[in-house]
Amino acid sequence: MSDHVRIGVLGCSAFAVRRMLPAFAAGPGLEVVAIASRSPERAEPVARRFGGDPVQGYAALLERDDVDAVYVPLPAALHAEWVEAALDAGKHVLAEKPLSADAAQTGRLLALARQRGLALVENVLFVHHPQHEAVRRLVTDGAIGELRSLSAEFGIPAPTDTDIRHRAELGGGSLADVGIYPLRSALHFLGPGIEVVGARLVRGRGREVETSGAVLLTSPEGVVAQLTFGMDHGYLSRYELWGSEGRITVDRAYTPPADFPPAVVLHRDGGREDIRLEPFDQVAAAVAGFVAAVRTGTVGHEATLRQAELLDDIRRRAG
Repeated sequence: MSDHVRIGVLGCSAFAVRRMLPAFAAGPGLEVVAIASRSPERAEPVARRFGGDPVQGYAALLERDDVDAVYVPLPAALHAEWVEAALDAGKHVLAEKPLSADAAQTGRLLALARQRGLALVENVLFVHHPQHEAVRRLVTDGAIGELRSLSAEFGIPAPTDTDIRHRAELGGGSLADVGIYPLRSALHFLGPGIEVVGARLVRGRGREVETSGAVLLTSPEGVVAQLTFGMDHGYLSRYELWGSEGRITVDRAYTPPADFPPAVVLHRDGGREDIRLEPFDQVAAAVAGFVAAVRTGTVGHEATLRQAELLDDIRRRAG
């Protein structure tokens, strides 16, 4: 491997162009060498903007010897196929969430990456932001007493009718797109022992996928988590931890801009304390984390498989 991790991108999704490719191009230790699309007309302008060669077809990019790692921002239903192909080609992989359609596939892909000594990382950006570690320290230090419950919400305005998130055959739906964020919050604060108690997924009028949902979970210690999410909503991105002696609330929890100064709010003894934090670029941190994973051959985040198992259980319980 060269001094830089040489990355190729499988697809030119709007999210990749808006968030990830600028971070790749600016990130130290990383070099964009190829961008693939099924049509040259899509790959060429993206490659001109961010560097690298335009490549027609994903398989052609995987055949290149100058590609050390690939980023997979394809529709969710295509993740498992192209993650496996990339690992078989000897490439490290950063894949958009969810890593695959179910826990069995996710476990198989993680095992394949370990077998081949390759990094495989699911791209969940918000977990890299230090505001969540600040919250965890407050809870651990007893700032709100004994933790009793967690509530987390993430909702976004409706995508356009033609958006892939409305197409069942491409793995669309609000659970995989936005529901992962509150679910990952529950995993982050309550640990992998949480279990699904109940779930409801609601299909919007005229839609073939669920556009909103709610989940109830509990931890082995009896802490309850209530999650709500949707993609036909006014924007909301927050969570709250409620304890025996107070509450902690976090707004703009999942997608804060890099220049946004977050505030963790501690409610206690009838008052509130706004704990101001410095702005932080969670996308750049995620990219740096992937580069580090490539250097060490780290396979994923410990929550990746448990998250997939919980997603499976949510779907089963929701019917």
